[in-house]
Amino acid sequence: MMMGKINGRVRVLLAGAALSALVLTGAPAYAETPADTLVLAWAIDDIITLDPAESFEISAGEMMGNSYDRLVRFDPADPSNIYGDIAESWTVSDDGKTFTFKIKPGLKFASGNPVTAEDVAFSIQRVVKLDKSPAFILTQFGLTKDNVDENAKATDASTFVFVTDQAYAPTFVLNCLTSNPAAVVDKKLVLEHVEAVTPSEENKFDNDFGYAWLKTNYAGSGPMKIRDWRANEILVLERNDNYYGDKAPLARVIYRHVKESATQRLMLESGDIDIARNLSPNDLDAVSANENLAVTSTPKGTVYYISLNQKNETLAKPEVRQAFKYLVDYDGIGETLIKGIGEINQTFLPKGMLGWADDKPFKLDVAKAKELLAAAGVPEGFSVTMDVRNTQPVTGIAESFQQSLAEAGIKMEIIPGDGKQTLTKYRARNHDMYIGQWGVDYWDPHSNADTFTSNPDNADDASSKTLAWRNAWDIPELTAETKSAVVEPDSAKRVEIYKSLQKKFVETSPFVMIYQQTEVAGVRKAVQNFKLGPSSDTTYVYKVSKN
Repeated sequence: MMMGKINGRVRVLLAGAALSALVLTGAPAYAETPADTLVLAWAIDDIITLDPAESFEISAGEMMGNSYDRLVRFDPADPSNIYGDIAESWTVSDDGKTFTFKIKPGLKFASGNPVTAEDVAFSIQRVVKLDKSPAFILTQFGLTKDNVDENAKATDASTFVFVTDQAYAPTFVLNCLTSNPAAVVDKKLVLEHVEAVTPSEENKFDNDFGYAWLKTNYAGSGPMKIRDWRANEILVLERNDNYYGDKAPLARVIYRHVKESATQRLMLESGDIDIARNLSPNDLDAVSANENLAVTSTPKGTVYYISLNQKNETLAKPEVRQAFKYLVDYDGIGETLIKGIGEINQTFLPKGMLGWADDKPFKLDVAKAKELLAAAGVPEGFSVTMDVRNTQPVTGIAESFQQSLAEAGIKMEIIPGDGKQTLTKYRARNHDMYIGQWGVDYWDPHSNADTFTSNPDNADDASSKTLAWRNAWDIPELTAETKSAVVEPDSAKRVEIYKSLQKKFVETSPFVMIYQQTEVAGVRKAVQNFKLGPSSDTTYVYKVSKN
């Protein structure tokens, strides 16, 4: 089914106990979307799973943030403010290693099952035992498959105890517990859908903890529940009437997978959608000029980068890594492809984050790049491939980079694919080069440092699969420095460590940092209270209403 064409057959899920389909055929429709339904057009082809133990993609993060509660959250308007979600209160032991949370009474999951500390414990234990991509956010506190039952446990129905291996800054621990892997799942419901597995040396458990079922199903207690997901087509959130807080004003939120900016703009103008999420600079200008529409934006904790797999012997040469950083037309990209939707940023921390360094040492300099390539022993250039998610502005940036590389004698083949295809290949370390994005998992500099400048184990079967690992960048010294920053209690000293890390990263890394996202959206005037969050899981569509 083609979701990107206005004249194509497009299914839209509507109201009612059962989801029905509205088929748009022939000429474009000009009717408003249903009054009780918010419809967004967004490229959601990166969603691989609905399981918070595995979900690690940008658009999936938004779904998790609206549908799953966790112990604590941070205020999008003030990320330093951490408040209780299902936790009523918490205390930290004198040695800084034991966090004790009291759960709010009377909470229910969407299923009707009560929310207890046992559900919290099961959720944390499940993430560690499944050991999927985001598990490192929790395992960095010393949790293992062998000790997690003891170090993340319920002592009674309303008390959850979380024990770390050493004292960390309490705000860092709490920030990690705001992340999607810390989402609380309905233990009773999940256990009704477990599948038997054969224990092995790597996995000694005899069941999958509901992993197969939760890939496409929902077991949360958040303000919205996930009603339906069809990959590369549609995802539907529906109001959860069992939610403990203020109920969502709208009955449902529909995300339609539409990649093309121009198509999104036409759909927005005609009333087929309420919000457009992937507008290019030109379409953004057109929306801004339309009196029936509005534009909203916010700086995002998301950075875009090009990475070079160090398994490729040529890309592993230090001079080649640096040469590539001089073969990006930063000014051209900033003035055209990301105008209004991003800001050039050449390090791994986003602007606004503790320790961010405003360093931009690189500019397009083909002559300098050629000198470095000659020093690397490849003066005539070489051939290489790059995996590219076929959305804008990523494709445009890749094409611009391809042209700049050609000026230095490097032939780069672009391999396009949807979000799932390119991510899966990247996570398996089977790429030469990859252009991607990284959004903060929690509002602390360690969220980015831990993935860009840490690689505890460079083996193919390593348990911690950071971005440095994905690109086979073996960096024991930087890994140790990254770890030192997260246990440093003095904020000023932490800042200095992160600035040191960024300097070394810029000078040596296989990452060509491009820009920090300014997320924008075109919005119809009937939509109220739509605010883009600073992280992928803090755009709270459940708060939106329509007049």
